[in-house]
Amino acid sequence: MRKRRRNGRMSTKTVEDEIAHLRGLDLGGLRARWQSVFQRPAPAHLTRHLLFAVIAYRLQADRFGDLDHATKQVLDRAIAKEAGPVMSARLASFDQKRTKLTPGTVLVREWDRQSQRVMVMANGFAWNGQTYDSLSKVAFAITGTKWNGPRFFGLRDKEDRSAMEARP
Repeated sequence: MRKRRRNGRMSTKTVEDEIAHLRGLDLGGLRARWQSVFQRPAPAHLTRHLLFAVIAYRLQADRFGDLDHATKQVLDRAIAKEAGPVMSARLASFDQKRTKLTPGTVLVREWDRQSQRVMVMANGFAWNGQTYDSLSKVAFAITGTKWNGPRFFGLRDKEDRSAMEARP
C-alpha cells in the first residue's frame, strides 16, 4: 500500500521497515535522514540515540497521526511548570523505572540470526532451561563473550551509561 509522505514522495515501505532501516544507520546516516525528513540539518548536539528516536517518532506521526492539539497543550503546560531541577529529577526517576524488570517480563534479542528469549523470574533470569542470577551471565551464555547484560538486551544505551555515571 502506498502512502504519501510529508515531503510529497510516495513510499511502499511500512513504518516498521523504515524504523528497522534507521536502526542500522550510523550517526552520519541518521543526520542525512534527518535532513530528508525535516528539510533542515540535524542539531549538532543530538546523539545518535536521540536522532533515531525523533526521526522514528516523526515517521510514525506522519503515517498514523500526531498528538491532538489538546494533548500538546497539556504537555506544554506540564513542561512550563516543571523546568530545571524538578524536571531533571522526574526524568532520572523515569529512566530508573524504565529499566526495572518485573517477574514475567520476557526480553527478546536476536543474536546470530536466532531469537533469544529470556524470562525475568523473581530469583533471576531463565534462558534455555537454566536460571541465571544476572542478565550479564545470560548474555555471556548466549554470546560466549562478556557483555553488560542490560545493554545487550537494549535496556541501556552507551549514552545512558555515561549519564548514569555522571550522577552524584
